[in-house]
Amino acid sequence: MVATIAGCSVSCKLSLDDLQAVCRQERLHCKQLRVNKHNIDDYEVEYLCDYKKSKEQEFYLVKWKGYPESSNTWEPRKNLKCRKLMTQFHEDMECELRRQRRRTTCPKRLDKDVAWTLVQKAKLRKRLQCWEADLNKTRNHPGRIFVLNEVDLDGPPRDFTYITNYKVGEGIVLNEMAVGCECKDCFSDPVGGCCPGASLHRLAYTDKGQVRVRAGEPIYECNARCSCGPDCSNRLVQKGIQFDLCIFKTGNGRGWGVRALQHIKKNTFVMEYVGEIITSDEAEKRGHLYDRQGATYLFDLDYVEDVYTVDAANHGNISHFVNHSCNPNLQVYNVFIDNLDQRLPRIALFSTRSIRAGEELTFDYKMQIDPVDAESTRMDSNFSLAGLPSSPKKRIRVECRCGSDTCRKYLF
Repeated sequence: MVATIAGCSVSCKLSLDDLQAVCRQERLHCKQLRVNKHNIDDYEVEYLCDYKKSKEQEFYLVKWKGYPESSNTWEPRKNLKCRKLMTQFHEDMECELRRQRRRTTCPKRLDKDVAWTLVQKAKLRKRLQCWEADLNKTRNHPGRIFVLNEVDLDGPPRDFTYITNYKVGEGIVLNEMAVGCECKDCFSDPVGGCCPGASLHRLAYTDKGQVRVRAGEPIYECNARCSCGPDCSNRLVQKGIQFDLCIFKTGNGRGWGVRALQHIKKNTFVMEYVGEIITSDEAEKRGHLYDRQGATYLFDLDYVEDVYTVDAANHGNISHFVNHSCNPNLQVYNVFIDNLDQRLPRIALFSTRSIRAGEELTFDYKMQIDPVDAESTRMDSNFSLAGLPSSPKKRIRVECRCGSDTCRKYLF
């Protein structure tokens, strides 16, 4: 974060909170930072490290924000005003004592291993908060992103960059090929069938913004060359994620997952599958590597021919974290907006049923679409199979842990 202070033309990479801490450390008053003689001795608790009882009085070992751990001090509970941090500390402590099958009532003193775990959880929480802030600074959609790990001490994934649109790989050129419509009202009075009609298809959405075409049929949205405005009912996917979502650590060995934090109606757009566009030849090379790693991030763009693949392993959006299920609540659709090149559709995920707040979002990594017309038979996600050997004998079988009643037991 770059802090900006009124009257100062020099940018600073410290946050305002950190600058306040520096002022207090150096005993400096600053009007812009609101550090004065009345509050210069106020210090902010970053997190709590340990706990003990002495003569019926409770004490906490405090890590002060802006100060090294060597400056940690034991403070009586009455001196602390960080109620939220204390509540979180006791929740973590009870959870860890329960995990170790010890009494969950507050002991007089914590064992070193328990205190160490609580410190690691506090540090992890800070790292995840920073990652969450970075994700929300990068996103270009109304839906907020939250991050939660209550399972282990794994932090943000390494070597992963959050992006909001396709990243074009080496040797690939995207040319805008869209043709705009002349409609004033695309839903009630479409001229020539609007953008879908120009490609001999029908409008994909209802007046309530829900998809009405079958999976396998393409979706043509209005684009930058159209006469209609941003509120056009034929512009859904391009508006991005509309719901608050949470990246969370699963408790059954499936890594990170994504859950909805709001109710989502059936047939509603949820998110796009975004990543790096690469050639099928490059996908074949990467596929061998990912197969050995047990990774599943390759998505064939084989709507008409198998030329390109989306790789979301190192560059992607929140769809990177969506898990597989043999009974999913999301369905894949091919969407065309500013680029009508049928080899390069955008991949949109729509809800297949009503999704309640708190429910995990999933799609079938090996979905097969029932034929609707000649084109739709070519739409198959082939998720994670891109670039893998065609011989079943050479393919590593990946166990499925979706837990659904219709589970196929293996992903591939």
